Amino acid sequence: MDVIETEATLAERLRDAQGPIRVLGGGTRSIGRPVQGEALSVAGLSGVVDYEPGALTLVVKAGTPLQQIEQTLAAEGQRLAFEPMDHRGILGVDGTPTIGGVVAGNVSGPRRIAVGACRDFLLGVRFVDGAGRIVKNGGRVMKNVTGYDLVRLMAGSHGTLGVVSEISLKVLPTPETVATLTLHGADGERALAAMTRAITSPFEVTGAAHVPGPDPAVHLRLEGFPGSVEYRVQQLKFRLSDLGEITVETLPERNVELWRRIRDVEALQSAYALWRVSMKPGAVYSGLLPALEQWAQCDTLMDWAGGQCWIALSEDEAVSLAEAHGIEDAAGGAAWLHRNLQEAVADRQINQGGGGHATLIKGPDALRATVSVFQPAPAPVATLAAGLRQRFDPQGILNPGLMN
Repeated sequence: MDVIETEATLAERLRDAQGPIRVLGGGTRSIGRPVQGEALSVAGLSGVVDYEPGALTLVVKAGTPLQQIEQTLAAEGQRLAFEPMDHRGILGVDGTPTIGGVVAGNVSGPRRIAVGACRDFLLGVRFVDGAGRIVKNGGRVMKNVTGYDLVRLMAGSHGTLGVVSEISLKVLPTPETVATLTLHGADGERALAAMTRAITSPFEVTGAAHVPGPDPAVHLRLEGFPGSVEYRVQQLKFRLSDLGEITVETLPERNVELWRRIRDVEALQSAYALWRVSMKPGAVYSGLLPALEQWAQCDTLMDWAGGQCWIALSEDEAVSLAEAHGIEDAAGGAAWLHRNLQEAVADRQINQGGGGHATLIKGPDALRATVSVFQPAPAPVATLAAGLRQRFDPQGILNPGLMN
């Protein structure tokens, strides 16, 4: 695997490429269909280019380790507010997460409902397209909207439109106080009621998650100045008091660990296959989960604030599905469930007219190679996406097939 250390070298390599290129950063977020081709890592494009704490702006090279960025910001009392998850646990891989991988996947966490996703914090990007052309869009301040749509387009493109080399980001101050309310023993209906009341309240909830299991619970996060957090905690406890026992955690280190586990879907890391479903929470509880119960025994985690429901299938259950439907192996059983999930989230009766998509985040190569890992797009959107790929990667060399 070649490690690129300069943007000029990256442009030259793509310009002279004779076949498919598998674009990598730290190698910790390999989702999508398996890609065949020469491995090219941009981990060597590393370092902080410019940081202005007073302006809340940060410019970094794409291969900069995420940990380095977080430490740099923490020294100034700031952070990446969209709290990108760490995929290493669920994917079972080593490596060093980079900011380029975060942007390529538009990786965002439970705070998304309050502040937005990764793409909402992008001010500008530099990238090299499939023809080896260096492109710069956006700037270093929010008011500079030159090429802003293209900046946002790169977020979530998974390296299929271009290889990001430099990123400009807006950052935010770290709040002084964090508190988490936990509603214990919450089942589906009570969990939905608690999260609905919390999210629709005026108390600025920055995290809402339902973790089922032997000790099911709903967790609700509040952040801000001490007096404000204390007031909002009391008001929210009152609004939820009829739903069951509520405890409040205020120790910073425990809050960090709790929301790290939710962010990284730690409870489902042993899954054979893992899906991320994005659709209206009400539709998840009233439509998707009842349908899922008819198909297979799965574990779930609802990160409402992050806008996603995680669904985990064990290998034993995948084998049972295969046997029940006359399919050869566990991968085939998981593929059967995958197709049903994608059809369900596209069904207007199930998604309540709100749309949705199911993405296979984890699974063996035999599974990922035979299904549409990402939710199939409607024909007009698929046509638009194909046109964009043709424009930015005319030879089709960048992560070919990854998003099919």
